[in-house]
Amino acid sequence: MHTDEFFDLVASRRSIGNLNAPAPTHAQVKRAVQLAYTAPDHKCLQPFRFIVLEGEALARLGDALHQATLDIGETDAKALDKARNLPLRAPMVITCLTAYQAHAKVPPYEQLLAAGAAVQNLLLALHAMGFGSVWRTGALTDSAAVKQFFALDDSNRVVGFIYVGTTDVQMPERAPLDLDNLLDYWT
Repeated sequence: MHTDEFFDLVASRRSIGNLNAPAPTHAQVKRAVQLAYTAPDHKCLQPFRFIVLEGEALARLGDALHQATLDIGETDAKALDKARNLPLRAPMVITCLTAYQAHAKVPPYEQLLAAGAAVQNLLLALHAMGFGSVWRTGALTDSAAVKQFFALDDSNRVVGFIYVGTTDVQMPERAPLDLDNLLDYWT
């Protein structure tokens, strides 16, 4: 791949929520996760992990999100149904979880940044394979019900739900960025 092809690939990655089957194969997911683990990771702690949810596991995640919604006091039936059906918007959800490691030189926030960089690599790898994806978070990711579903202790968290599938949605090109307020050179 030439430099311009790589730049075009990165620039064309978009968050797409309209996702259908087929999802990536397990071999494709493994390849994408291998690339995710090439993200910057100070001291190579691997302070994150991935869990792939498909089929009935998506419904079980929906049950956890439903419970999390109840736990915050929601009583509206439509809101509760929406929470339960959130994971069913794609044939696969790859969840990134922190797995913080105690290290004097690598504080938890730096490990969280490493997890975020890994998710970006995952998104780019899936895009290169021709799949659509969207990285979703929200208040429910830190709920006790969701943490219990993923067997997370209180010190760790869900970094995000990466919804993955096939799409025929053609996103418009991004408008060029005006970097004047986003980039400075200091000498």
